[in-house]
Amino acid sequence: MQVEIWSDVVCPWCYVGKRRFERALASFPHSDEVTVTYRSFELDPGAPQQRTGTHDEHLARKYGMTVERAHQLNAQMTQTAAVEGLDFHFERIRGGNTFDAHRLLHHAATQGKQLELKERLLLATFTEGEPVSDHSTLARLAKEIGIDDADEVLASDRYSDAVRADEQQAAAYGISGVPFFVVDGKYGVSGAQPAELLLQVLERAYDDSRPLTMVRSTETSVDGGICDDDSCAV
Repeated sequence: MQVEIWSDVVCPWCYVGKRRFERALASFPHSDEVTVTYRSFELDPGAPQQRTGTHDEHLARKYGMTVERAHQLNAQMTQTAAVEGLDFHFERIRGGNTFDAHRLLHHAATQGKQLELKERLLLATFTEGEPVSDHSTLARLAKEIGIDDADEVLASDRYSDAVRADEQQAAAYGISGVPFFVVDGKYGVSGAQPAELLLQVLERAYDDSRPLTMVRSTETSVDGGICDDDSCAV
């Protein structure tokens, strides 16, 4: 089974959704048959390399609300994240353009380290207040999980096409917000839904992927009424 997750590394609901999905996957009896791939989605493709001001101020400008109301919403989000075991610090966030972070996630996938890097970038953003739009920061974080050539990737335009292809696919699916989960290219789940719902989707997709559901007879017989070659007994 394939699970593709469209998300951004500066999206708080994406981090919460990641934890809920991980909980669902841990409860799924066929988790060893599931391949998880993170797809690129930029919440603000036109964002500057590094945004100035506080996150409260940015949220207030974006949605036309007061800074006080934005602070309240961030506090509520912090509480929601805490339920999932996440330690959010919006006062530390240093937002900016995430295109290069997505390029690096594609590179990490080629080394089997995409899930590790995704977690590291989210932690850096929401707990540590690292500027994940900064090349030196990205290279350092990647090196922590064993990716030694991140600086070379970031200095080039490698994986730019892959990021844009993910975003084009998101548009084709009609994805306008993240996180967004696509299971086996058939089932779509929008938002950081509860783990219980995500588990139900996994179970349904798994059942649909099985070619047949075997029904066993309650009667017992030696041959079971089946031929397995051209000379079976009758």
